[in-house]
Amino acid sequence: MNKKILILAFIFIACSSKKDQRYVPVSNGNLNQVTVVMGNEEWNGVLGETVRNEIATIYEGLPMDEPRFSLKQLHPKIFDGFARNSRNILWFIKDSTPSFKLAQDQFAKPQILASFRGEDQELMAEYVRENASLIQGLFQENERKEKLRRIDKSRANDTSLEDRFNFRLTYPTAYKTVKDTINFVWIEKSVQKGTLNLVAYTIPLKEISLNPLTVIKKMRDSIGKIYVPGRLPGSYMITEEAYLPYLFKTELDGKEAYLTKGMWEVKKDFMAGPFVNYKIRDEPNNRWIIVEGFAFAPSLSKRDYMFELNTIISSFTQKENREN
Repeated sequence: MNKKILILAFIFIACSSKKDQRYVPVSNGNLNQVTVVMGNEEWNGVLGETVRNEIATIYEGLPMDEPRFSLKQLHPKIFDGFARNSRNILWFIKDSTPSFKLAQDQFAKPQILASFRGEDQELMAEYVRENASLIQGLFQENERKEKLRRIDKSRANDTSLEDRFNFRLTYPTAYKTVKDTINFVWIEKSVQKGTLNLVAYTIPLKEISLNPLTVIKKMRDSIGKIYVPGRLPGSYMITEEAYLPYLFKTELDGKEAYLTKGMWEVKKDFMAGPFVNYKIRDEPNNRWIIVEGFAFAPSLSKRDYMFELNTIISSFTQKENREN
């Protein structure tokens, strides 16, 4: 493409500043939904295709491909009033002066608005490609905070995790503790055709030279055999052999952590589903804290279930360290 791309300016409108004090309504929309403001021709052309490929990428670790975000196209002529209250917006405007801007809480709160200007689809599509990771990250954090806000309305007061392991998670009252032993807590929520599950345990802090994925698999399988039985006698949860998990290095509550997304199955039974596992380094107490979420919901889409579990685990906070 011969057109020169201008240097991008990321502009956040801070509604808290004195000169910008104004009323904005509460944003709306389903979780993990993005409103895409563009004409039908653009939606069916290279620009719409680029948005679908770069923004609505595959959510990792699910049995079937599901997009990270659900995209809702809106024609510019009806992008007014209540339609502007969406939490996450991509706005494409045909203009002779190309630009890309980010605004926070412009029409509603909380809200992230990414606006693109350009003479043609190709130029605006290039802006999308160059800034897809940034936009995804902002939308994901916006949705995580919104989910936690909703959970906090009916937050559970159960202290099983705090009493047993000295850390807290924010989860709703629909989750109930179903197993609490010396070094294992299992919390469960019933959903349509299945359950959402959170489990926690600890292992000694050891420097092991093996591949982290190998270590996590062995750890999960041994814990599953002891604590997570299947429906049939002798059956228990293991890491699915045919599915290569995703592994990321991250942190929780300022602590080094490994995030694994993959598939579980039940040995000697026909049960399976996705899991998200965090292995958190607790140096003062010489241990790894393991917090995992897994879903069992046959024949249903699982993105929003795993998003909920991952969001709950992201709320991990540890009290002042104490010796075990």
